[in-house]
Amino acid sequence: MKFGIRTPSLSKSISARTTGRLKRSIKRAIIPGYGQKGMGILHPKKMVYNKVYNKTSVSVWDLLGKLFK
Repeated sequence: MKFGIRTPSLSKSISARTTGRLKRSIKRAIIPGYGQKGMGILHPKKMVYNKVYNKTSVSVWDLLGKLFK
Protein backbone atom coordinates (compact mmCIF):
# COMPACT_ATOMS: atom_id res chain seq x y z
CA MET A 1 0.00 0.00 0.00
CA LYS A 2 1.31 3.42 -0.95
CA PHE A 3 1.31 6.22 1.60
CA GLY A 4 2.27 9.79 0.75
CA ILE A 5 3.13 11.20 -2.66
CA ARG A 6 2.44 9.04 -5.72
CA THR A 7 5.25 8.78 -8.27
CA PRO A 8 4.14 10.41 -11.54
CA SER A 9 4.26 8.26 -14.68
CA LEU A 10 4.39 10.05 -18.02
CA SER A 11 3.35 6.99 -20.03
CA LYS A 12 0.29 6.30 -17.85
CA SER A 13 -0.67 9.96 -17.94
CA ILE A 14 -0.54 10.03 -21.76
CA SER A 15 -2.44 6.74 -21.96
CA ALA A 16 -5.21 8.06 -19.71
CA ARG A 17 -5.60 11.21 -21.75
CA THR A 18 -5.64 9.49 -25.15
CA THR A 19 -8.11 6.67 -24.47
CA GLY A 20 -10.65 7.45 -27.12
CA ARG A 21 -14.41 7.76 -27.13
CA LEU A 22 -14.65 4.79 -29.51
CA LYS A 23 -12.83 2.46 -27.10
CA ARG A 24 -15.07 3.52 -24.20
CA SER A 25 -18.24 3.07 -26.26
CA ILE A 26 -17.15 -0.44 -27.31
CA LYS A 27 -16.45 -1.37 -23.69
CA ARG A 28 -19.86 0.00 -22.63
CA ALA A 29 -21.53 -2.18 -25.27
CA ILE A 30 -19.64 -5.35 -24.26
CA ILE A 31 -19.11 -5.06 -20.49
CA PRO A 32 -22.28 -4.63 -18.41
CA GLY A 33 -21.84 -1.87 -15.84
CA TYR A 34 -18.70 -0.39 -17.44
CA GLY A 35 -18.33 3.26 -16.52
CA GLN A 36 -21.20 3.26 -14.06
CA LYS A 37 -20.85 4.49 -10.52
CA GLY A 38 -21.08 1.93 -7.74
CA MET A 39 -19.81 -1.08 -9.69
CA GLY A 40 -17.05 -1.64 -7.11
CA ILE A 41 -19.48 -3.89 -5.25
CA LEU A 42 -18.61 -6.60 -7.79
CA HIS A 43 -14.97 -6.58 -6.56
CA PRO A 44 -15.08 -5.77 -2.84
CA LYS A 45 -11.34 -6.35 -2.15
CA LYS A 46 -10.37 -3.98 -4.96
CA MET A 47 -12.97 -1.45 -3.83
CA VAL A 48 -11.55 -1.36 -0.29
CA TYR A 49 -7.96 -1.16 -1.58
CA ASN A 50 -8.77 1.73 -3.92
CA LYS A 51 -10.69 3.59 -1.21
CA VAL A 52 -7.74 3.40 1.22
CA TYR A 53 -5.18 4.16 -1.51
CA ASN A 54 -7.01 7.27 -2.68
CA LYS A 55 -7.38 8.57 0.88
CA THR A 56 -3.75 7.94 1.94
CA SER A 57 -1.83 9.01 -1.15
CA VAL A 58 -1.64 12.32 -2.98
CA SER A 59 -0.59 13.27 -6.50
CA VAL A 60 2.29 15.63 -7.23
CA TRP A 61 -0.06 17.62 -9.45
CA ASP A 62 -2.56 18.04 -6.61
CA LEU A 63 0.21 19.43 -4.39
CA LEU A 64 1.33 21.87 -7.08
CA GLY A 65 -2.24 22.97 -7.66
CA LYS A 66 -2.74 23.73 -3.98
CA LEU A 67 0.62 25.48 -3.79
CA PHE A 68 -0.11 27.91 -6.63
CA LYS A 69 -3.78 28.46 -5.83
